[in-house]
Amino acid sequence: MRHLPTKSAVRLLAALLLIAVPIASHAQAGRIALPSFDSLAKKAVSSVNISLDPSLLTLATQFMDNDPDAAAVKDVVSGIEGIYVRSFQFATDNAYPQSDVDRVRRQIDAAGWKKLISIHKSPQDEDVDVCMLRQNNRIQGVVIIATNPRKFTIVNIVGSVDLAKLSKLQGKFGVPNLPLGQKASGS
Repeated sequence: MRHLPTKSAVRLLAALLLIAVPIASHAQAGRIALPSFDSLAKKAVSSVNISLDPSLLTLATQFMDNDPDAAAVKDVVSGIEGIYVRSFQFATDNAYPQSDVDRVRRQIDAAGWKKLISIHKSPQDEDVDVCMLRQNNRIQGVVIIATNPRKFTIVNIVGSVDLAKLSKLQGKFGVPNLPLGQKASGS
């Protein structure tokens, strides 16, 4: 004979689901789904694939020196839940399908991200976009997409990000140096 769950077991399960769903969605709010790019890594002259979740970020900051720059980076990282970087450089122009990068851009457009910085250099065919996702007056994530004919980099920083402090991450954890001092157009 099959036993049916009691009313209290059903209520407990429902309560657990109500608690778990917001926690799971909050943890992923600022994270985008990056393609694997495995086939591109084989064609690239250099590639970077970084996936730092909260435990790996904590471990990485433990190995940093105690100088002022390291302290500033640790301060920035304290609210971050993850840093995900995919970067590829190729020997020839247009060696990667633009559709791979466009797929990431479409994902950001559809999910309510706001473009903060958009830089385009015409003769070099270089583009840099910096986008942010805000929920409840808190920044939940930042995405940086930088492309040129021979290279592309996508950075996704997940968690509570202080934009004023974010520049201290440039050159660390795979975050590229950005031309933030140049003229940019926001949308």
